[in-house]
Amino acid sequence: MLPAYISHPDCSQHEMGAHHPECPDRIAAIRDQLLISGLLDYMHPYDAPLATAEQLARAHSMLHVRELAAKSPTTSYEQVDPDTWMNPHTYRAALRAAGAAVLATDLVLRGEAPVAFCNVRPPGHHAEREAAGGFCFFNNVAVGIRHALDAHGLKRVALVDFDVHHGNGSEDILHDDVRVLMCSTFEENLYPFYGSEPKGPNMVNVGLPPRSGGAAFREAVDICWLPALDAFQPEMIFISAGFDGHREDDMSNLGLVEADYEWVTRQIMQVAARHAKGRIVSCLEGGYVLSPLARSVVAHVKVLIGAD
Repeated sequence: MLPAYISHPDCSQHEMGAHHPECPDRIAAIRDQLLISGLLDYMHPYDAPLATAEQLARAHSMLHVRELAAKSPTTSYEQVDPDTWMNPHTYRAALRAAGAAVLATDLVLRGEAPVAFCNVRPPGHHAEREAAGGFCFFNNVAVGIRHALDAHGLKRVALVDFDVHHGNGSEDILHDDVRVLMCSTFEENLYPFYGSEPKGPNMVNVGLPPRSGGAAFREAVDICWLPALDAFQPEMIFISAGFDGHREDDMSNLGLVEADYEWVTRQIMQVAARHAKGRIVSCLEGGYVLSPLARSVVAHVKVLIGAD
């Protein structure tokens, strides 16, 4: 039984114009670095399916789903927010990205893979129940989480989000769902410019000042995340795996390095081993400078699949 690696060529067809940081090359850079590192030899590749309307409706209103489909352009671009655009391939790519989280959930809960990593885009954690934004269209991890809860009958699922931006969309969708615990770290005063005040009692939000570095990040996980996760005893863990907090990524000033992503993944793995039978689904979120992104994903996946 091999860990699952889930992606699809459609995810590289979505693009938002020249020089946009959330670019198709992100997928290839990660795939190539995983291949060069030898990690893909220890993973089973799967093509991401298209998420169905029923699966999307567990996290989004059908009005949102229909409006996105209606906005999909046949040529050129359609603007969604100041930083987010659709091209003729975006809607299908977004369905693949959400479908990857569903497939990953099925594989892990059916015992066909111990863990799964989804190398997909567009990312998802800024997509709210009723709105796209922040480079995101559907909330991939929220779709996967609700699939685990509603289709597979799990009682407790955790979401950990270490992207440098707060996952406002995930919080919007999940803040009133007592079956979910969401733990998030993020750099303060970055998009979406809030998050330090949780919307619900099932949210553990830790904003970190710019240039905090790895020590502050690790302290937040140790003091805030881990006790909450152990008390919650999740039956499965989802990761919003954003790597834009890296010190070489000019999207932020948090100052993390590969060793920090390796460390936090190990902490999550230990929680999963204690409470969730090791069951983890990790979905790519941010990370926009290709070399540190690819290196950080390798550090993350190496621990995730037990190859470290």
